[in-house]
Amino acid sequence: MRKLVYYIAVTLDGRIAGPRGEYDFFPAGDEQQSAAYSAWVNSLYPETVPTAYRAAVGLADAPNRYFDTVVMGLGTYRDPLDRGMTSPYAHLRQYVVSSTLAPDVDPAVTVVPGDPLALVRELKREENTGLNVWLCGGGKLAGALLPEIDELVIKHYPVVAGAGIPAFDGAFDPTVFDVAERTAFPSGVTLTRLTTRR
Repeated sequence: MRKLVYYIAVTLDGRIAGPRGEYDFFPAGDEQQSAAYSAWVNSLYPETVPTAYRAAVGLADAPNRYFDTVVMGLGTYRDPLDRGMTSPYAHLRQYVVSSTLAPDVDPAVTVVPGDPLALVRELKREENTGLNVWLCGGGKLAGALLPEIDELVIKHYPVVAGAGIPAFDGAFDPTVFDVAERTAFPSGVTLTRLTTRR
């Protein structure tokens, strides 16, 4: 069965963005550290780089290695949409969970106004091609989908936001994950992959 993987950047206090969706405050170190970190992460998960930026980082023709589908909430989709990118991940199948977004926003984007759990369960039951489903954000959607999350890939940055969008915003539901691997970078960023015990 395919996996649902929540791949996300998080602050020390568990925020994935600031109160207004800001994410430009995540520190990546000096220029050399930032370049090395980005190259390493992009080599592992090239499909998480938005289509518009792939050529600039040498990924224009890079095949998908880990994901073939992305699921996101309206808050996550709003940033590229406001920049005129209605299909931010054209190299993936794109689903936006929203009860207010127009269904015809882009022919390459499927707007899902209903139950995100039903959507994810259907996607996970598809024929396993070796590629998984990426939960891109946001916190409310991650909270709703927690029962279906199989893996977390957390990019932990050494910064406290103080306020903002939590990584999970849902009901109290303690869910234990096991650390599968962890990599630390000179900039203070760590990347940790965790798997659920379910």
